[in-house]
Amino acid sequence: MDKDESSRLTLGELIRRQRELAELPMRQLATLVGISNPYLSQIERNLREPSDRVLNAIADQLHLSADALLTESSRSQSEGLSAVTKAIREDPDLTNSQRKAVEEMYEAFREVTIARRKRPRNDGPTDDPNDDPNDDRVI
Repeated sequence: MDKDESSRLTLGELIRRQRELAELPMRQLATLVGISNPYLSQIERNLREPSDRVLNAIADQLHLSADALLTESSRSQSEGLSAVTKAIREDPDLTNSQRKAVEEMYEAFREVTIARRKRPRNDGPTDDPNDDPNDDRVI
């Protein structure tokens, strides 16, 4: 595997790779973490996203930090993302749940703005006094 391929790993792939490097069978890691073997398998195959508690427990058993796992997987998935989203994902001062919340809010704001720009302009007054169709400022 070359460097480019290793830099594109998802969170599940990173967990699997670290588990294999630690020479821990999946069943044993699942038992140590306190989750079922099928659940760990789904996490490693990116079918389910682990909760913060489960991610922290997995990271502890692999002698890593959950933030390191998330940061590494975020870097590999950051191609094509906006600079703001990249900054949110890489900010070491935010917790995992804070990153998710801020990124969701940011994406919601972007979707509203994009939808507003696609609407036909109406020169007349709107029902919403706060909705200024000419206001494309970023706050």
